[in-house]
Amino acid sequence: MDAKQLERYADLIVSVGANVQPDQVFAIEASPEAAPFVQLLARRAYERGARYVDVFYFDPVVKRIRAESAADGTLDWVPPWFGRRMLDLGDLDAARVVLTPIVGPGALEGIDPARAAVDRLPTVDELFTVLDARSIAWSISPYPTRQWARTVYPELAVDEAVDRLWQDVVHVCRLDEPDPAEAWNRRIDEIWQVASRIDALDLDSLHFAGPGTDLTVGLLPSSRFAKEGGASQTRTGIRHVANLPTEELFTTPDPERTEGVVAATKPLDIAGSLVTGIVVGFEGGRVVSVDATQNADALRARVATDDGSHRLGEVALVDRESRIGKMGRTFFNTLLDENAASHIALGDGYAAPVADPADLQRINKSSVHVDFMIGSDEVDVTGTTKDGRSMPLLRGGAWQV
Repeated sequence: MDAKQLERYADLIVSVGANVQPDQVFAIEASPEAAPFVQLLARRAYERGARYVDVFYFDPVVKRIRAESAADGTLDWVPPWFGRRMLDLGDLDAARVVLTPIVGPGALEGIDPARAAVDRLPTVDELFTVLDARSIAWSISPYPTRQWARTVYPELAVDEAVDRLWQDVVHVCRLDEPDPAEAWNRRIDEIWQVASRIDALDLDSLHFAGPGTDLTVGLLPSSRFAKEGGASQTRTGIRHVANLPTEELFTTPDPERTEGVVAATKPLDIAGSLVTGIVVGFEGGRVVSVDATQNADALRARVATDDGSHRLGEVALVDRESRIGKMGRTFFNTLLDENAASHIALGDGYAAPVADPADLQRINKSSVHVDFMIGSDEVDVTGTTKDGRSMPLLRGGAWQV
């Protein structure tokens, strides 16, 4: 990406993604490889009047060294100041950007996946506290690293692979539009319109049917898609875009009403371990089986984190018209892959999509949130309304509402 495009990208993240305000603290989290772009983000934030830019670098190589060499029983230890930092950012109503991936796909290849999955850093439990409080204007955006580029484009020399991945980022983040911010505002409105039409159906459950998949996900009485349709709002009224790019409609399901079996349609990166061929079975809302063709133990370890990690905290719908989906490429990165295909998430549920305060006590609670992709043109999605009517939602990847 050339210097002008990098500046446009930084402007988009700071002004639309995190929407940094005058006198606001702005936190950035990234791998050391992203330092030049982090500095550009910092400059843009200060030009918008930020009070302070707090940069947190997490080194994926040191994470691998820990997985290789640390004593048994220490890998789940989290420095307490990591969590305090997150809570302090919430108390300050800060803005926050994460440049993903921090730990690239395959970075922990060759390490026992069950052991590697125990260390969940740089994610901390306190993250879910500030998300539910809506105290931080946060955004996650892609930054092509060499490790990631090698995984996506293994046939290319690494420098060429990085350049090619940057071209992809320019396209999926709409940096090739004359006004990227306006392009995103239009797209977010389109997402909200579809979400509103789905909410008008008054759905009780969703059914996914396709190769290896026969899954029913029950919704809470007040689960809504349009409440978080494309953009979010903090408790102080700051509008931000949690994912750049974003293409999904998502809501919070009933954690006790998932039944059946589901086959993932894309690989999943779990903190540097690539898990492929995932098949998960549910009974009474709870995971009863986890299988995979590669690194199944990494996902099993995450599912075993706590009681809530056995249940769903999110269900999301994505049509085939997304820029990411149209590319037909697997990026081995949850941010991009989850915005190319419908998906579910094991673990913590979001409070924001739930309209009735009475339902908030029923959402799933966990210290993990693991998205994996279950949608494709071959997977039909059907909704069942509260009065028992069956309504097609996605057929061949196209909206039917």
